[in-house]
Amino acid sequence: MTKSGMLSLFIMGAGQLRNKQKGKALFFFSIQLVYVLIEILTSSIVSGGLPNQPKAWGYGFFRKGLWGFFTLGETTGGRFRDNSPVLMIEGLIVILLLGILIFFWIMNIRDANQTAIEYEKSGQIKSSKEYFKHVFETSFAYVVSGPSLVLLLLISIMPILFAFFTAFTNYDAYHNPPADLIDWVGLGNFVKVVQLPGWRTTFVGVAIWTLVWAIIATFTTFFGGLFLALVVNNHRVRFKKIWRTILILPWAIPGMVSLLVFKNFFNQTYGPLNRMLGMNIPWLNDPTLAKVTLIAVNFWLGVPYFMMLMTGILTSFDKTIYEAARVDGANKKQIFWRVTFPILLSQVMPLLIMSFAGNFNNFGAVFFLTNGSPRNIAYEYAGHTDILITWIYKMTKDFKMYNMASIMSILIFLLIGGISTWNFMRTDAFKED
Repeated sequence: MTKSGMLSLFIMGAGQLRNKQKGKALFFFSIQLVYVLIEILTSSIVSGGLPNQPKAWGYGFFRKGLWGFFTLGETTGGRFRDNSPVLMIEGLIVILLLGILIFFWIMNIRDANQTAIEYEKSGQIKSSKEYFKHVFETSFAYVVSGPSLVLLLLISIMPILFAFFTAFTNYDAYHNPPADLIDWVGLGNFVKVVQLPGWRTTFVGVAIWTLVWAIIATFTTFFGGLFLALVVNNHRVRFKKIWRTILILPWAIPGMVSLLVFKNFFNQTYGPLNRMLGMNIPWLNDPTLAKVTLIAVNFWLGVPYFMMLMTGILTSFDKTIYEAARVDGANKKQIFWRVTFPILLSQVMPLLIMSFAGNFNNFGAVFFLTNGSPRNIAYEYAGHTDILITWIYKMTKDFKMYNMASIMSILIFLLIGGISTWNFMRTDAFKED
């Protein structure tokens, strides 16, 4: 490392100043100065001699944030008691801001070092004005999107990190801040999922049903929509616009409204369907029948989307392909399965994968129709029709098991992300890109 790089290692911009690039030196030094001033000013503000104040109040913004993140608080009573989740959030904000500082610190060292090496080789150094002009021209998109990226880190990434780190704490109904402090437990919660029979049985059972539900819900709506699109677009069918309008109505009605209507429609005691049949069928109270009913209602809601999608794709097909197939002696069945369907599948496969991911986390269909019922006494906080996302919702809202819910969120991300990525990379659309 050159002398300029060594100087920038301790004081940002010092190496640039040695390289006679005052503009760059001022830019990098001002970034470090902002962080130092924030730490100094917040330290002086909070250490103003308040009675009975905990020692952490003497810390500045960054030191207090790191202290809060690693300790999650020390004081439980009194006016200045610690709130563990708030301390974790503040700590995450500090870590993200320090990450930005580290990025500019590394950038500052590399720039000072490379400039010094170039000067030794060529005997010339670009001015700060030329440097900033070059950066603006070559990295315009990054410069403009920089502020948005910072907001993205604080608004979108930070809550995800909070949920992730909650999985490594004992944040549950028995440790409820601010009355109680929460502590780091490491991989203890993950061990519970593997070792404790109740949690293991629940996770395996709910995960299997979630996977089965996502596969069936996706392929039934896909092939149902394809079938209706072929029927409606058949040359023998008259009044095509009227039929399309009727078939698209389930998609036009808000899904939540439809699900609540179906919930009353399939009610075992006073539901219209059982009254018309004169029977007492437990549509939503029998474990197997409730799952079948859920799939049937989802089919009714999801088919119009795929029908309109398939209709648009089918009408855009090159007709000469069919003429060539007929000349080669192919019949209608062979034309569909060997010409139409492969082309259609290659075009909709990315959307099919997205639909699978959507059904995997289809909270509304399960929650508004069955709410996870009927109850399963072998499960922890879950019913027979609960999928992973509704199980997580129950654990957070109804039972305050935030740590276990965070674990399930991580596992969902790994599962659905892995499956979707693997399938998407195998599609023709990805290979073409």
